[in-house]
Amino acid sequence: MKYLVHFSRLFVGVLFIISGLIKLNDPVGFSFKLKDYFAPEVLNMEFLVPYALLLALIVVVFEVMLGVMILLGYARKFTLWSILLLIVFFTFLTFYSAYFNKVTDCGCFGDAIKLTPWESFSKDIILLVLILILFYGKKYIKPLFSRNMRKIVVYASFIGCLIFGYYVLQHLPVIDFRPYKIGANIIEGMSYPENAQKPIFEYRWKFNVNGEEKVVITQGDYPDQEGEFLEVETKIIQKGYEPPIHDFTMERDEEDHTEELMQVDHLLVVVAYSLSNSEMEGFESIKKITDSAIKKGYTVIGLSASSRKKTEALIHEHSLGFEFYFCDETTLKTIIRSNPSVMEIQKGTIMQKRSWQDAMKLELRDLN
Repeated sequence: MKYLVHFSRLFVGVLFIISGLIKLNDPVGFSFKLKDYFAPEVLNMEFLVPYALLLALIVVVFEVMLGVMILLGYARKFTLWSILLLIVFFTFLTFYSAYFNKVTDCGCFGDAIKLTPWESFSKDIILLVLILILFYGKKYIKPLFSRNMRKIVVYASFIGCLIFGYYVLQHLPVIDFRPYKIGANIIEGMSYPENAQKPIFEYRWKFNVNGEEKVVITQGDYPDQEGEFLEVETKIIQKGYEPPIHDFTMERDEEDHTEELMQVDHLLVVVAYSLSNSEMEGFESIKKITDSAIKKGYTVIGLSASSRKKTEALIHEHSLGFEFYFCDETTLKTIIRSNPSVMEIQKGTIMQKRSWQDAMKLELRDLN
């Protein structure tokens, strides 16, 4: 029992720290996931949507701290109960998501490790068992270091989490796990390999045969069946290959300009996924860097999910020297977290990404 408790303590503590730090690296992304849970069709808690980012920060910092505290043996009773209640809550969410197919990605490990709802639920069940072992054998959880040293480590970890969280909120995630990271080619990310696995569908054909309904199941071909055809129901049996980048478009005037813009040698893209939520002060630095880029020979455009009316009003208000194209809001949120932000693309390859706070740090060459 002693060794089982030691293993559980190490495993739970390390996993909580890793999971928490991955989400703390991208708290904005985790807040988007919380908003999915708060939606009317899921938990129907829309009143929490405005506080999603604050709640995301509280949850991930608390998760890291619990991992540190269980490893140190600090405040044993409080730590054990907190870990238990947290994992019970997470287990409920993952089961709810899996059973009702509401949120297809729990965000347990951010964008670093994608888990299906049932995989997330299984992971939480394993953690729950290990935490119950810690409860049963809590007498074997001995503190590490002296009391003062434990306090120093706990407080230092808390301050470190706050500093790290503040930094990534003011800038961008330190490690980018998304398919739009620097060095990624968007065109390649949208392509299908020659041997890509295709989806498998089940077709349930319904016929009226002598007054009785008969169902014939095929993999797609119209069945050789006598009688009056009524309807067909399609069900996906196995998902096919899905490219890491999808739903990426650059549309304007109801035309898709993605292919031509992805061939531009030096393209500067301003991303403002929702002008209603954009930091308007950020467009001061955006204007400076885009004006400079235009003078140096760069092609500059904007990408937004907001209406044409709103983007044109923004251009007029800040005297911006470029036009906006439309792209899906979820896609833009995946590309870059800051709103607004700017990135350089060379023939489809992402070369630089900067938040509006760091826009002036963008390195531009004179192309004239």
